[in-house]
Amino acid sequence: MLRIDNLSAGYDRLEVLHAVSFSVERDAPTVMLGANGAGKTTLCRVITGLIPARGGGIFLDGADITRLDPSERVKRGVALVPEGRQVFPDMTVRENLRLGAYVHGEPGRAEFDAVFAMFPILAERQHQRAGLLSGGEQQMLALARALMSRPRLLLLDEPSQGLAPKAVALVAETVNRIAATGVAVLLVEQNLILAEAVARHAVVLETGTCVADGPASEMLASGAVEDSYLGKKRRH
Repeated sequence: MLRIDNLSAGYDRLEVLHAVSFSVERDAPTVMLGANGAGKTTLCRVITGLIPARGGGIFLDGADITRLDPSERVKRGVALVPEGRQVFPDMTVRENLRLGAYVHGEPGRAEFDAVFAMFPILAERQHQRAGLLSGGEQQMLALARALMSRPRLLLLDEPSQGLAPKAVALVAETVNRIAATGVAVLLVEQNLILAEAVARHAVVLETGTCVADGPASEMLASGAVEDSYLGKKRRH
C-alpha cells in the first residue's frame, strides 16, 4: 500500500528525516514509535504533502505521489488525523464532517450514515459545536472527519494525546474497526498501550533515522523499544 523509499526532508537548512525507508500494508496496521523530536510529525506532513520531500520517494499502491500537492493526495486516498485533533470548535459536528469530504464534493446522506453508524455519539451531537465535545469525543470527530474523505491510507498522529485511559481504549477499538474495513493504518504514537492494541508491525524512528523495523508483537514485548528509544521503563 504505502512505501517510503530513502525519504529525506526538513525545514530550511535543518534536515529532519534522513533516508527513511519502510512500508505499510493494508492487513498490517503499523505503528511509528520514537521520542519527541524524532521526526514523526514531520514524516506525516511529508507523506501528506504539507512539507516537500528533499530526496527519496513516496509510493501509494505503486504510484509515485512524492510531488503531488496535498489535495491530490487526499483524492488518491491519503488522510491525516493531526496531532491535537484540530477540529473546528465553533463549527458543528456535522459541519466538521462536511469539511472532511471537500475533495469529493458535497457529501450525501449515505456518507453521513456510514460515519454515524461507526460513531453513534456523533450522530447524537451532530448539531452541537465541536468545541463543546470532550477530548475523546473530539478525537472520534477527527477520525470520522478523515473517513469522510474515503481514505485508503489513514495516518494518525498521536491520537492518544491528552486522553483518559478509557478514551484511549475507545480509540484503539475504533482504529481496529477502521483497519478491518481494508484501510491501511500508520499510527504515530508514544503510548505503548495503544500501540500494542492496534499494531501488527512497528517502525522506530530515532533522530530522523529508521533504526528498527519488524513485527510489533516481538518489538514491543522485548521492552527494547521503550527502554532504548522512548526513554522509559516498562511498568510491571
